[in-house]
Order: sequence, then structure tokens, then C-alpha cells
Amino acid sequence: MCDDDTVYIIGESRTNMDNAITVIYNSFYIAFEVNVETDEIVDLGCTHTLSVTENFIKKLFIGKNIINFEKDVEKEIKKRYHGTSQKAVIVSYKDALKKYVEVKKKFNL
Repeated sequence: MCDDDTVYIIGESRTNMDNAITVIYNSFYIAFEVNVETDEIVDLGCTHTLSVTENFIKKLFIGKNIINFEKDVEKEIKKRYHGTSQKAVIVSYKDALKKYVEVKKKFNL
């Protein structure tokens, strides 16, 4: 069940051509559900071929403030996530963050 104080934002990026995610989905996506009152990431889904990938990425993001986490996200992902889509995770997050800021501004949230 969706909370009235949340929005759904998707960030997109490309991965290496030989990455299974690219072969199957053509792009890498992270979908965030974010509480607009607190900017907290409350749920997340992403394109993946192994469920452990999505579960691990969830652990990296859920509970974090989508805006304040920006300064630490690249460092955290480079330190902990060593899949071939590492850069795609960072770029997808930044794409989603840009969209999130635009939505908050547009709808005065």
C-alpha cells in the first residue's frame, strides 16, 4: 500500500554491453519510493539478473535521505558494490535525485 506522502522516481543509466542487465533490459534502472516530508528512501527496486543484487542495493539506499546521501553515495558504492554495473548504480541514483528535486519544486512538496 502506497503512503500519500511518497513519490515514485526512476533513475536510468547504461551498463557495459557485456553486462547481463544490458543484454536483458538494455538499460539499468533504479526505482525509488521517497517520503517527500523527510526525503527518506522507503523502498527501492532495480533491474537485475540476480535477486542478491537488488537486495544488496536496497541495503545501500533504504533509510537514507535521498538528498543528503548524495555526497556519500559514490564513495559508499565504490567501497561496497563490486558488480560490473557499479557506475550504472551511481548514475541511476544521480538521475533519480535530479528528477526528485524537480518534482518537489514543481509540486511544491
